Amino acid sequence: MGTILFELALTFYFAATIVGIVELFKGRKITSRIMLSFVLIGFILHTANITYRYIVAGYIPITNFHEATSFFSWCIVLIFFILQFRYRVSLLSPFVMPIVFVLMLSSSMLPQEIKPLSPVLQSYWLGIHTVIAFLGNAAFALASGVGTMYLVQEHYVKSKHLGGLFVRLPSLQTLDELNYRLITLGFPLLTLAIITGSLWAESAWGSYWRWDPREVWSLITWFIYAIVLHARLTAGWRGRRAAILSIIGFLTILVAFFSIKLLRKGLHVFL
Repeated sequence: MGTILFELALTFYFAATIVGIVELFKGRKITSRIMLSFVLIGFILHTANITYRYIVAGYIPITNFHEATSFFSWCIVLIFFILQFRYRVSLLSPFVMPIVFVLMLSSSMLPQEIKPLSPVLQSYWLGIHTVIAFLGNAAFALASGVGTMYLVQEHYVKSKHLGGLFVRLPSLQTLDELNYRLITLGFPLLTLAIITGSLWAESAWGSYWRWDPREVWSLITWFIYAIVLHARLTAGWRGRRAAILSIIGFLTILVAFFSIKLLRKGLHVFL
């Protein structure tokens, strides 16, 4: 049952990605509505899949590579809908849904069996730490997508091609402000994730910090986004610089996430 729900969610996300790309080049209201409908159906099925695994396993399904990648995708779509509801950002989906689809496709290639929870993960910190971390990373994923939109729109402005896609993309000011809001959402969550992770490490291993690869990469990511916020407030770094740094920050997150899982190094291979 869980596998069927997951595969159906993946199918609708794929359809939404294709329709989103079509919308990018031949945007119409009907295309946008179809795309959002596909994403919504996929999200409902995805939520059902996560709920099913939770009921069967008895714990939040974030404890292996398949579950973690799937939950990461789910968080991105959740924040995507929040942005759509709050800001009505046009053409956001073509810059976000490919990320979701690639993550879900990667997750589909991994073992999906439900296993008993290992002793090290039998802690109330599991849900607190991991959910906060994934929501923060999801906010950064959206910031990366918005940053990419900014660079595309800036290209049209500089080339003075002020028709077609330029008209349908949000203004540079809107994109820059949205990028900033997403980073100011993700940064406190990342900070809380590091703090709760340290508290969990102390209760599990007797040490707040063990220089685990995930801990090191999280700290690197934290410094990247701290630089973005600090430079924006003190040096007036906006627009292009902020967009590029938000993309670099998210790439750092992806490198850390996949390299640690695939190389299976450090204490976080359990997550």
